[in-house]
Amino acid sequence: MTLYLLDASVLISAHEDYYPVDRIPPFWAWLIDMGERGMIKMPRPIFDEIRPPPGPLADWIKRSDVREALILKEPIDGALVRQVLSRGYAPDLDDVEVEEIGKDPFLIAAALTAIDRIVVTREVSKPSSTRANRRIPDVCTGFGIQCITDFRLYSLLKFSIP
Repeated sequence: MTLYLLDASVLISAHEDYYPVDRIPPFWAWLIDMGERGMIKMPRPIFDEIRPPPGPLADWIKRSDVREALILKEPIDGALVRQVLSRGYAPDLDDVEVEEIGKDPFLIAAALTAIDRIVVTREVSKPSSTRANRRIPDVCTGFGIQCITDFRLYSLLKFSIP
């Protein structure tokens, strides 16, 4: 079974742009259901990146059922994270660049642990970017990891509002 690993941008954009938690609850229930079925997950460092201001998304993120359904239970291999940083961004990153990159290497490292994993992000490819400015889709391509958009995920998993 394919596991879709969500970037934080997927949930943040969904709430801010088209599926507000307080107005489209079926979407958020669907996410929990897909997480409980083991179809979508988020590595803990990525889930923890979601720090919305007080409001519906913040309340939803804090729920124990959401955390239980969405957080990937397996630990992220530190050696894989270092490999992603070195091979995916640059072998000689300084501390400022590593901070700029954020937690994205954890998402990509989680995808490297099995062949049936696909990264889902709102980021758009920009192959000309280098070092800390590289985008998730481009780093994924370099590692042979499939990377799709959130709307492609919704289509593949047949999300619909009743």
